Amino acid sequence: MKWTEGIDRLGLGLYFVLCVFAIANIYSVDEGLGKKQLIFFGISLFVGLIIFFSRSKFFENMSAIIYIGGILLLVGLFPFGTEILGQKNWYKFGGFTMQPVEFAKIGVSLMLANYVSGPDFNLKYRKSLLTTLAIVGVPAIVVLAIPDVGSLLVFTAYMIALYREGLSGWVFGVGFLLASVFLISLAINPLYVVIAIIVIAAFLIFKNYRRMTWDIITFSSISGSILLLCGLAFGTPFLLEKLPKHQRERIEVLYKGEKAFRDTSGYNLLYSKTAIGSGGVFGKGYREGSVTQGKFVPEQETDYIFCTVGEEWGFVGSSLLVICYMVFIGRIYYLAEEQKSTFNRVFGLSFASILLMHFTINIGMVMGLFPTVGIPLPYFSYGGSSLLAFSMMTFIFFKLNYADKNSLV
Repeated sequence: MKWTEGIDRLGLGLYFVLCVFAIANIYSVDEGLGKKQLIFFGISLFVGLIIFFSRSKFFENMSAIIYIGGILLLVGLFPFGTEILGQKNWYKFGGFTMQPVEFAKIGVSLMLANYVSGPDFNLKYRKSLLTTLAIVGVPAIVVLAIPDVGSLLVFTAYMIALYREGLSGWVFGVGFLLASVFLISLAINPLYVVIAIIVIAAFLIFKNYRRMTWDIITFSSISGSILLLCGLAFGTPFLLEKLPKHQRERIEVLYKGEKAFRDTSGYNLLYSKTAIGSGGVFGKGYREGSVTQGKFVPEQETDYIFCTVGEEWGFVGSSLLVICYMVFIGRIYYLAEEQKSTFNRVFGLSFASILLMHFTINIGMVMGLFPTVGIPLPYFSYGGSSLLAFSMMTFIFFKLNYADKNSLV
């Protein structure tokens, strides 16, 4: 058997394509940052080689230590972190910065995979469910306290992996329902939303009245759910007013349009859309984008890097990039399902779901379909922490996949 058998060439090939194309686009925005990203890429490859030649069970055995280390790094931000752009979620060492939340995701993914692969795990048992939620919830609470809303949203990606392992689909239904009530209550009078909730609830109860077992638990659950939704509808305007001004405006941009906040929270989105739209079908050409080269979009080398692709490479280039991401993420999901080991499968599902969440939110944000949050585009946005962390997860999974394909069991 050749030692190269088991290496996923398609996955690694797409990883290289995304990273190299990213460096080219960052270089287009800023030559200095492009050169730095190339160095980060080299470091990531070096770390990747170390990971690939590590022992097969190393990450499974060390998952608890890596998980605790990630949480300690997050907690350490409160006394030692440096505030950048209004968020104290960075460590600064001389001219270098490090964002620990990116590495904490690795620890959570490993720890979750370790626990789920245990012999006593069953999400139908309360102990397993609560322990699983605690593994994800503890670092998520720290991230919320920083606060880093963008990274907090990414932690919901683990629910996708847990759904594969037996988590009830009701979790997604409830989450979707709460989010829908919140967003609708921002657009129309909350009183109308409450009336709609009561009417729909009454219709469902009447339709299923004879098939339901009516006792104190059922009555309490139904009435409590209705009161919760009505309370959320009425409380949404109050919650919005309590948010910091820039966060409130980022949400209002979705309803009032970016032109209403063109000098504040809508500025980025306005010029991002301008850059993407001006690219047309084939783009203006490499380093020929007027909006990009004029540096009209703040953070266009990090969170808004996709607008550079849209302006310089056009609809065709943007579509090819999206397809590359979709194929890459789909490949990770596919390989995860092919794993013989539960640990490998859960880690792969967690990794793919994190990529999917980052990709969906970032692209949606740049196109005005999602509020502006600090979510980098994996492998593509400038930043050593993000690139190294995603590269580490990439090589850890491909190492696990390689070991699985060469396992005799």
